[in-house]
Amino acid sequence: MTKLVPRSLAGQAFVLQLVVVAVIVIAGSTLALLDARRDGDSAARQQVVGIASALAQSPSTAAAIESGAATPVLQPVTEDVREDTGVAFITIMAPDRTRFTHTNPTLIGQDYLGTIEPALQGETFTEVYTGTLGPSVRAVAPVRSSSGEIIGLVSAGITQQTLAQRWRDELPQIILIALAALGVSLIGIWAIRRRVLRQTHGLGPTELQVMYEHHDAILHSVSEGLIVLDRRGVALANDEARRLLSLPDGDIDKDVLPPFLRSFSPGARDEVHVTGDRVLVVNRSHVPGERSPDTEVVTIRDRTELQGALGELDSMKVFAESLRSQAHESANRLHTIVTLVEMGRGDEAVKFATTELELSQRLVDRMSEAVGEPALAALLLGKSSQADERGINLTITDDTELSADAEDVPLSGQELITVVGNLIDNALDACDRDDPWVEVTVRQEKDELLIQVADSGHGMDPDEFARAMQRGYSTKSGGEQGRRGLGLALVAQVVNRHHGTLTAEMTYGSVVTVRVGKEHR
Repeated sequence: MTKLVPRSLAGQAFVLQLVVVAVIVIAGSTLALLDARRDGDSAARQQVVGIASALAQSPSTAAAIESGAATPVLQPVTEDVREDTGVAFITIMAPDRTRFTHTNPTLIGQDYLGTIEPALQGETFTEVYTGTLGPSVRAVAPVRSSSGEIIGLVSAGITQQTLAQRWRDELPQIILIALAALGVSLIGIWAIRRRVLRQTHGLGPTELQVMYEHHDAILHSVSEGLIVLDRRGVALANDEARRLLSLPDGDIDKDVLPPFLRSFSPGARDEVHVTGDRVLVVNRSHVPGERSPDTEVVTIRDRTELQGALGELDSMKVFAESLRSQAHESANRLHTIVTLVEMGRGDEAVKFATTELELSQRLVDRMSEAVGEPALAALLLGKSSQADERGINLTITDDTELSADAEDVPLSGQELITVVGNLIDNALDACDRDDPWVEVTVRQEKDELLIQVADSGHGMDPDEFARAMQRGYSTKSGGEQGRRGLGLALVAQVVNRHHGTLTAEMTYGSVVTVRVGKEHR
């Protein structure tokens, strides 16, 4: 039995529709036949009533009965009427049932078979009765004299066989209409089958159900954000995408998406974008097919925590490079001191060793006293060594001062590393190579934290600076522009989170200033 049922959804829908249409057509044809029979019976009753009433009301009928010559006068008349109207019989009789006329002349003079009592009471009525010609629908009407006395009766009838033949004559037309309706319906549901078969790729209901359940489970469980964009806007967004982009429940309007998702851009790979509080890696792929020319699938990965870890790792890397550089310099100084001792110039060796040690220690002591955050102090020391290796004069201004109490500082240690580290990196990359210098100030001013980094470069114009703060650049782009774009975007993210300000101006150099109030922590 299962082999007779199509596997695909389109095939099953075709069979079901075919059965439904066939049942409707058969039921409609049957109702049409019954309606034709009912209409035939009703028309027959009206016809025989009309014939019987017309003859009964004719003055010539009453005159013939009163004259005593009813049969010779009325028999030809009734036969002519019967032949013209196609009824089975027309009988005119006396009130005592004696026939004056009949289709079969041999039955004239015999008693009429059927009901006549209502007619004798002056009523015209119809009935179905089996007479000499078989079952028939007949009407009986009274004939009145000029004085109103009932002097005779007129009965006209049509046999049921004749009626049956009439509606049987309509059967071919009904069957033809039914077959035409079935044919048109068959063409329609075949076209529907082809469309459904194409759209469902020949899959069966069970397969489609399993696919939907798997699709729904994947959307809710996948750890990446997933969005499908089409011409109308957002066709689909999973739970992770809504969380990462802070999207509302229900339908999503394209206007609430971040700017980087409002344009059609398939083929993008590992783009890094910075939103208000997250760093996101975005990939975009075009959906193949003629029916979806402007549809793309967007996957989103959260890189916020990874970016923070990379920032800390970068700080440690800078610090390690600084230690490596200092170890290399220490080895050179040690060789110099040993050589001076071997040459018998001990006083000069002691002076050389203590001078370098005092300078280094003085810098460490100053950073430790001015900057209470150990990680930031290590970052500044490491960046100083890094700048020295690159031949850049990096100055930590005397105004630099930061409380050791974390409650007094609006930014956390990790946020300080992100802001100061990225601004210094940008300055080191952007400073003028003919006159390379960078100046850093980190100062707590009452309830406001000031971070200011200046360099000898040409800076960025307002439009470029605004774009750099609003979005990141692809990690594939590399180069100075890529680092500066992502760095400034990360700085802007931290500043916006604390409702601070990030500005750039050209005064004595390219100066970038961050201000964050304590009350916004």
